[in-house]
Amino acid sequence: MSTTAIFSRITGTGSYLPGQPVSNDDLVARGIDTSDQWIVERTGIRFRHFAEAHVTASDLALEASLRALEAAGRVADEIDLIILATSTPDFIFPSSAALLQSRLGIRTGAPAFDVQAVCSGFAYALTVADKFIRSGSHKCALVVGAEVFSRILDWNDRGTCVLFGDGAGAVVLEASSDPGILATALHADGSYSNLLSVPGQVSCGQVTGVPFLQMDGQAVFKVAVKVLAEVAHEVLAAAGMQAEQIDWLIPHQANIRIMNATAKKLGLPAEKIIVTVDRHGNTSAASIPLALDHAVRAGTIKRGEVLLFEGVGGGFTWGAALLRF
Repeated sequence: MSTTAIFSRITGTGSYLPGQPVSNDDLVARGIDTSDQWIVERTGIRFRHFAEAHVTASDLALEASLRALEAAGRVADEIDLIILATSTPDFIFPSSAALLQSRLGIRTGAPAFDVQAVCSGFAYALTVADKFIRSGSHKCALVVGAEVFSRILDWNDRGTCVLFGDGAGAVVLEASSDPGILATALHADGSYSNLLSVPGQVSCGQVTGVPFLQMDGQAVFKVAVKVLAEVAHEVLAAAGMQAEQIDWLIPHQANIRIMNATAKKLGLPAEKIIVTVDRHGNTSAASIPLALDHAVRAGTIKRGEVLLFEGVGGGFTWGAALLRF
């Protein structure tokens, strides 16, 4: 007896940025020893958003999720799976996904959990949700990336504090008889963990180690460009497609130089890259869904087009998803 294949498709997108945009000149005015020219030339970043002290990752996730649900034409109780990617959760536990579930008013007992893969978090979360849906166990997932990276920045380190911002992005991923997500790939290599980390923890009520982000920028750049190109070719091969069939590359919005270098390795013109890093900086796990939602709502991305998501982050972790929107 034949069975109908189950696929997953994105049916709605949403995003949220807290507060007013903070420009590079605003950072200079706050006493950070940098300049607009220095930041723009090296990263492409012009603005970022910072959440107020009382605002948490689940607060940002809620706003993005409500917009994604509205776009998908779904109500919260139709969600039977929540996966939230974050490196800056509200608490040690419960998970920010569980808090989001409660705030959405979902009382169905659907599973909700966090994924921690730093800037690759959304690629990881989307891949996991796709597996759940393809298995037939779940039909309508909420996949979210939400970060308040401003809480882990050392404002005396001008090489890192100017790069990051806060925000959230979300998608509704539903079971479909038509292929949406075509191929995914995830990887990690812990031997690179010293290149990008927050090597601190809470122990016995005290912070031990270093609770701020630390990064070897040049080393991260080299590894990122290499693995992003490799994982892109991996998902293309898995789907039996060529790079020229990609309509839009939506990379993790970390640094315009990394994004351009990756596109060049794929033979893609800069015009095929969705770029929003200039508006919100590096929002880690939130950056891909933020960029996706912006491009969808602007009418840039249209139904039926082929998209490539890819991200790389501390761990090191990296991953990609090739899909038809």
